[in-house]
Amino acid sequence: MSARVCVLMGGLSAERDVSLNSGKACAAALREKGYDVAEIDVSRDLAALVKALTPKPDAVFNALHGRWGEDGCIQGLLELLQIPYTHSGVLASALAMDKQMAKTVVATAGVVSPEGLVIKAADLGAADPMPRPYVVKPVREGSSVGVRIVREGDNQPPISVHGWQPEQDLLVEPFIAGRELTVSVMGDRSLAVTEIRPHGAGFYDYDAKYSHDTQVAAVHVLPAEVPQTIYDEAMEAALAAHKALGCRGVSRSDFRYDDTRSAPGRLYYLETNTQPGMTSTSLVPEQARYLGLSFPELCAWMVENAACDS
Repeated sequence: MSARVCVLMGGLSAERDVSLNSGKACAAALREKGYDVAEIDVSRDLAALVKALTPKPDAVFNALHGRWGEDGCIQGLLELLQIPYTHSGVLASALAMDKQMAKTVVATAGVVSPEGLVIKAADLGAADPMPRPYVVKPVREGSSVGVRIVREGDNQPPISVHGWQPEQDLLVEPFIAGRELTVSVMGDRSLAVTEIRPHGAGFYDYDAKYSHDTQVAAVHVLPAEVPQTIYDEAMEAALAAHKALGCRGVSRSDFRYDDTRSAPGRLYYLETNTQPGMTSTSLVPEQARYLGLSFPELCAWMVENAACDS
């Protein structure tokens, strides 16, 4: 009898649509590998979710993104139900979701980040918290949601325009010139380094990450065309972050590479995604394919390595 896998998707976060795309793609890939797959669109009705997970499946493939699916909440429920699940556990998920906390933890492994500060959204309109240009992003959101770059000459629109709540915590960091790099980690090894080139003069925001529109979507350069020393450093830093945060399964860490000054430049860690995208345009499947691992094989590996923390 084939193993039964429930794929959790959708959810309540700002990334619901992307999660649905990830979930459907992963479900199809797992069926191709012979798994008995059920797709579950997660809502706020926990009783309905528990019922959908009864009888217990052999594993849960967590394709949720953002809050409640990536921050330890759904992981806690699966721990209570004692159902093995893909990706990181409760603590690693919660740590990685809090960008400032993640930077603090990862620093213990010698990984360098931009020096930032946390402020309330209501305070942002009063004065610049640091010299421009700087980056502002929610402390506890995923996937480039709500990220803004404040540059010289920019007006600061009301907070309501950004969609931030007055008491919401925001992380403010100096803008690092240069290039965007990302590295996937699978188990105990880094896969590859991709350079992400946003279209035109933009930056790697939510639309650039997930759009299929060639006028908006970012270009992925794999392998990244950077000095070998920087490539190796990014590979090592991603694995160090994965281990320091206590991640398991698959994660993806993002970096800025400042090559605008003296060679070979400097690498800065930004964040780790414990539930990276699994759509047709996603970076983890792309890096896996680069190493000869098909999308169905990647999904099957994640299921075979599903676990509970306790």
